[in-house]
Amino acid sequence: MGENAGADQVKENLLQLSCHFTWNLLFEDADIPDLEMRILEQVEFLDVMSPVGMHNLLAYVRHRKGQHEGALQSLREAEALIQKKPLGKRSLVTWGNCAWVHYHMGSLAKAQSYLDKVENTCKEFASPFRYRMECAEMHCEEGWALLKCGGQNYRRAMKSFAKALEAEPEDPEYNTGYAIVAYRQDCDDNNISLEPLRKAVILNPTYPYTKVYLALKLQDVGETEEAERHIEEALSSTSCQTYVFRYAAKYYRNKGCIDKALQLLHKALQTSPDSGYLHYQIGLCYKKQMIQLKKYRNKHSSRQSNMKKMAQLAISEFQKTMELRPTFEMAYVCMAEVQAEIHQYEEAEANFQIALNMKNLTGHIEQDIHLRYGFYQQYHQKSEDKAITHYLKGLKIEETSYAQRKLLKALKTVANKRIRQNVQLVESTSLLGLVHKLKGNMPEALLYYEKALRLTGEMNPEF
Repeated sequence: MGENAGADQVKENLLQLSCHFTWNLLFEDADIPDLEMRILEQVEFLDVMSPVGMHNLLAYVRHRKGQHEGALQSLREAEALIQKKPLGKRSLVTWGNCAWVHYHMGSLAKAQSYLDKVENTCKEFASPFRYRMECAEMHCEEGWALLKCGGQNYRRAMKSFAKALEAEPEDPEYNTGYAIVAYRQDCDDNNISLEPLRKAVILNPTYPYTKVYLALKLQDVGETEEAERHIEEALSSTSCQTYVFRYAAKYYRNKGCIDKALQLLHKALQTSPDSGYLHYQIGLCYKKQMIQLKKYRNKHSSRQSNMKKMAQLAISEFQKTMELRPTFEMAYVCMAEVQAEIHQYEEAEANFQIALNMKNLTGHIEQDIHLRYGFYQQYHQKSEDKAITHYLKGLKIEETSYAQRKLLKALKTVANKRIRQNVQLVESTSLLGLVHKLKGNMPEALLYYEKALRLTGEMNPEF
């Protein structure tokens, strides 16, 4: 076909490729600056298993920005790495991306030349498809791309790595990718990431990045001795230090060692000053210090002053996070919670509303936002009705998660309180029925629903 290929035919062939342009990577345009920065950071500071993949993703992000020359430069860097270390089947991703970028630049002959390279490689490996291959290497490349592009893509990323593992179950890279995305999705006590992380560490014992994730998961399940060992080993490594510091800081914050966490975060910030994640984690540390001081504010006026100082420091860090990652929903929520504690209710309400109105949130995140806004309404605005509304909205999202269980607990607490105070007895009793129903306790649920019906009859004899 060569130079005589028509645009329509080239486009038809391009759509058959397996690369970043056809993987339907989901992210908002507002996320692009932060995503680009994170990719550049990973190339520089993280000993990534797939550096060619990072250059490919960077090329796609730059294409989305309309920077086609910048995209080509990233692809040249990917091609240079391929020449140093031939990647075989994985080369198809880079060549496919090159074909797409040249097509968008109007260079049909160049696009076709890369399509020809893809076709020849597919023939070499006896692929039944003209322009793509179904193989572990390609599933892995797709998995890394989806993982890097954020929460909307995690489920698909996990499936991609799972497909790769079906073919090669002991491959260290495939196990690492699967373990990391499992951890990112591990929003419940089912611990879907614990064993994958253990296996990833066993298969690649010198890689500190997965050791920190494993330590965090072990901390979650109360296996602190093993968690400490992995944290110490990760921190003693010189590899991936910037990333080890940021996740080790989370470990120490969870442990209550806020000063240690802040020390590690500020170290990481020296090499990544524009990391929205780091500013968010620093904000969480100040928020935790504020909450600790709040317990004593009535006894010591100086502590109340320090509490406000910590609140302002937290707010400042969350604001930086929002500037760098405008669609990071939990930064708005955490900032609103801090503002509520220092009685900035108008500002808190505005930030909660931004988070509540965000689109394409994962189920457990949306549940968590409704839970926290419900707490805000119940305890700061003294509006149990609005709190109940949001607890119910959260529970309508059918996803088993830690947030879901907290919603059930919150709803049960407010319903029991209303029953004790003789407030809206029928509704409150029905709510307890719903709590038991959602927990799977159907006999108890029926008892409460029947009680609600009896109460309705007593209040309305004609019923």
